Amino acid sequence: MRIRYKPWARKELEESSFYIDHPEEIRGKWIKQFKKEQPMHLELGCGKGSFIAQIACQHPNINHIAIDMVDPMLGLAKRNIEKVYSEKHREIDNVIITRFDISRINLMMDKQDCIDRIYINFCNPWPKGKHRKKRLTHPKQLELYKIFLKPGGEIYFKTDDDSLFASSLLYFEESGFEIIKKTYDLHSENVPDNIETEHEKMFSEQGIKIKALIAKLK
Repeated sequence: MRIRYKPWARKELEESSFYIDHPEEIRGKWIKQFKKEQPMHLELGCGKGSFIAQIACQHPNINHIAIDMVDPMLGLAKRNIEKVYSEKHREIDNVIITRFDISRINLMMDKQDCIDRIYINFCNPWPKGKHRKKRLTHPKQLELYKIFLKPGGEIYFKTDDDSLFASSLLYFEESGFEIIKKTYDLHSENVPDNIETEHEKMFSEQGIKIKALIAKLK
């Protein structure tokens, strides 16, 4: 997703208590960045932060980390998190946002970080063959996630793209994951705890069916 430059974003992020600017320095020590030691979940490509803001606020017994690559996006995510927590009269104590290149995520996390769940929501489908290794569900990436995802840990994946979804089903199985749930029309199932992202709302309004799966690391 392209986004306009936000001149305020960098300053607000630097002043934020829940933003980390050099996550590679935290490698192996993520649990110590939170006030409480509890299970950790990770969102890859948090965008404007509506998903992470809601899910983190709803689950205070889980620590959440959200990653994106650009300041303007993270700046909006910061503001969205602040808005949701403020409305619920809650302290922001179980979510951290950070800027990093997900293709090199092994440089900011290792096996000591023990992530219980990863969320991948509406990532770039990279449809051209030569670019498919950039997909966040490609086996090349899944091998990196296995470094810090706990045995039995899960990846929750949602997309609007049929081709990406079909390929991802194979990617997960080839990489030692078990598909424990999948759907080709998420909204038809009326999942009560589903949190819609910005993209999900947009695609649904266009009549595009949302595909989703849960993959468990064996």
